[in-house]
Amino acid sequence: MRDLFTAEHEDFRKTVRTFFEREVAPHHDQWEKDGIVPRDLWLAAGEAGLLCFDVPEEYGGPGVADFRYNVILSEEQTRAGASGPGFSVHTDIIVPYLTGIATDEQKSRWLPGCVTGETITAIAMTEPGAGSDLQGVRTTAVDKGDHYLLNGAKTFISNGINADLVIVVARTDPEAGHKGISLLVVERGMEGFERGRNLEKIGLHAQDTAELSFTDVAVPKENLLGEEGQGFIYLMMNLPQERLIIAAQAVAACEAVVEMCLDYAKSREAFGKPIGKFQHNRFLIAEMATETRVARTFVDDCLRRHLDGKLDAVDAAMAKYHSTELQNKLVNQGVQLHGGYGYMMEYPIAKAYLDSRISTIYGGTTEIQKEIIGRSLGL
Repeated sequence: MRDLFTAEHEDFRKTVRTFFEREVAPHHDQWEKDGIVPRDLWLAAGEAGLLCFDVPEEYGGPGVADFRYNVILSEEQTRAGASGPGFSVHTDIIVPYLTGIATDEQKSRWLPGCVTGETITAIAMTEPGAGSDLQGVRTTAVDKGDHYLLNGAKTFISNGINADLVIVVARTDPEAGHKGISLLVVERGMEGFERGRNLEKIGLHAQDTAELSFTDVAVPKENLLGEEGQGFIYLMMNLPQERLIIAAQAVAACEAVVEMCLDYAKSREAFGKPIGKFQHNRFLIAEMATETRVARTFVDDCLRRHLDGKLDAVDAAMAKYHSTELQNKLVNQGVQLHGGYGYMMEYPIAKAYLDSRISTIYGGTTEIQKEIIGRSLGL
């Protein structure tokens, strides 16, 4: 047991592991073919208490503001190879906007369903012409008195097909730069809100990722999240936690890859002995295990600081950059170690290879993380 976690945390880990073994693992291959997980799974997760830990009890949540539970859920989901359910996007990235800046009325309206899994959330930032550069957002929201008229298009939206609530990043003042960006909550069924394709990706096949379009969508003023013109600041405030959870997932993926490679090196024979007995392979796995341990130590330290309210944007960027790059490096080495079998989808290393590639891109690319780090060094 890692010293950061208590016996209560580890009991929760067992609950989460059992959930993924029983509710997810037997069906995930089919969901990969379907390109989406069923809404019933979200309801099951809500029933098991696996969503929105920090939502206060008055809004139907457990009221547990301890991010270690979030990390445990993500680690166990990664360990199970269950890349389809968008629980982390919902719980760790989107719902914190609601708990942090929504009004009491908005919280009463939206949070209970988020906890039970009846309400699935997404956030729509990326556009066909604006990815890492959020100031390049072209989606507009024009003030019409009692509502905003929303127009624009978004892409690569996780949970985009299943989502009932979508936090849309839109420009409310085209002349104000980053101070002209606001967050609007668009609800399922609003006229003019359309979902496009469920995008076909090279990995994460069971996770619905959609194109969304907004054509003269009348969004009530009651659905403005926070203050008008403060959207960019809100987005920046939540990024360290988002990058921390991605880093935690990446390290869990690294640990899973080391385990896959170790098992294979012990069981696969060549030239009359297990391939792990060859010095090259033994050294390779030793390197993989060491690099993973180092990454784990750093990410756990970042988690400790986050629990104390001291994790800054630079350390979060370092954690995200280093752990996701390591994840990509190790799955590549793992495929090579497995030889021809590593290229076969029946072996978990092949799926891990495909699912891992996105990790250095979403949540801010490696290049963006390096830019943040470099600027902090006075460069």
